[in-house]
Amino acid sequence: MAEPSLWRGVLPALPCPLDADGTVDHACLAAHVDRLAALDGVTGFLVNGHAGENVTMPLAWQRDVARTAIDAAAGRVPIVVGVNVPAAAEAARHAAALEELGAAAIMIFAPDGWGLFNDPAAVEAHHHAILAATKGDVMLFQGSVNTGRISHHPAVLARLAQLPRVVAVKEGSWEVAAYEASRRAVKAVAPQVAVMGSGDEHLFTSAVIGSEGAIVSLAAVTPQPIIDLLAAVEAGDLAAARAANDRIYPIARAIYGAAPGGRANARLKTCLAMRGVFPRDTMIAPTAPTPPQEHAMLREALVLAGETLRA
Repeated sequence: MAEPSLWRGVLPALPCPLDADGTVDHACLAAHVDRLAALDGVTGFLVNGHAGENVTMPLAWQRDVARTAIDAAAGRVPIVVGVNVPAAAEAARHAAALEELGAAAIMIFAPDGWGLFNDPAAVEAHHHAILAATKGDVMLFQGSVNTGRISHHPAVLARLAQLPRVVAVKEGSWEVAAYEASRRAVKAVAPQVAVMGSGDEHLFTSAVIGSEGAIVSLAAVTPQPIIDLLAAVEAGDLAAARAANDRIYPIARAIYGAAPGGRANARLKTCLAMRGVFPRDTMIAPTAPTPPQEHAMLREALVLAGETLRA
């Protein structure tokens, strides 16, 4: 039997700070990585995920973001870098370049176009192309049940989990029953592959069902309650886990549960700006910043999570 994956713990999926002109604020990004890497319980990072605006960020910028995060981590924790590119050949070239920069693992995102049409054979061919171009660890992405065919059928996810060098799944089904179905499908054929919760609104439930950790953007905003939650569940202390979840739930609902859900990434940046971590909440056009009428909701949720706000 293959050795269990070494990927465990909390991996914040990082939003990318931008300067006022819309370009990457590399100094702010490096400081954020440095600060979070010092926390006991943060075991790595994901950059260039959905929260990092990988759909709209140019690939050259994405490589620069990866370089900055890798340099800032300075070997203390590994950096997972997302690849969200629809053309298999281009995705493979991009993944190889990121690995050369020092990415500890490549996460293969399902391109948005798969939401309209998803041929399982093409999905597997896309993953094979990236695996052929790289040498290190690879992670899978399981999309939300609300994103059409971007969410892999459990049988397809199970086949992908058996590919060589696949070490983990970022399970973002965003629905408890689907999370359990994904976990059971993967563990039945590849028990060594880590299945890590990514549904920020049901991290408690995912952890109780079973999870090797969490790869979540919420951990970039308020990491400590998530670290505490996973530690409490692992220790069998459900009272402490519920207390941690009581801190997580309001901010998770404010960012991800409030309509329209498409504002979640902007809300993440607004929360980081409210905390004084980011100087501003600029988004890559055409995505707009969080409208002012939502700010009070986010401030209240941050306070409930135990975070100090910038004066």
